[in-house]
Amino acid sequence: MYKVCKRSVSLILVLFAFIAVAAITSCQKQSAEVTDPKELRGGETRQTLAPENFTGQIADAYRIAREIPEILDSLHCYCECKKHFGHKSLLTCYVDEHAKHCDICMDEAFIAYEMHRQGKDVLAIRKAVDARYANMRH
Repeated sequence: MYKVCKRSVSLILVLFAFIAVAAITSCQKQSAEVTDPKELRGGETRQTLAPENFTGQIADAYRIAREIPEILDSLHCYCECKKHFGHKSLLTCYVDEHAKHCDICMDEAFIAYEMHRQGKDVLAIRKAVDARYANMRH
């Protein structure tokens, strides 16, 4: 009986150690900073809606999507449309009228555009957008 308990405890300790190592490795991979902008791309290939279909700030946001699609396709949309609607990236919000109804989608586009105009690269833009919205919960 003692040998069975000792063997079970040893097995549990080995299993626990394996899980701990796997968790640490996973966290390290997630926190590794992306250095290749291509790794950020969501893969959206559909055309965005024409800005002429809208007015005001909504039209401006759709114009930005047309002007810098590669940047918007590299941004996570923090309205969580990827989880709820299967969107690939922020750019997907602009292939239909989703962004028209979402202040987060438009705000991210405006941030990206302003930083792009300042000469920032996609990595810096992604980092700034992530920092702004990282603590947001839905």
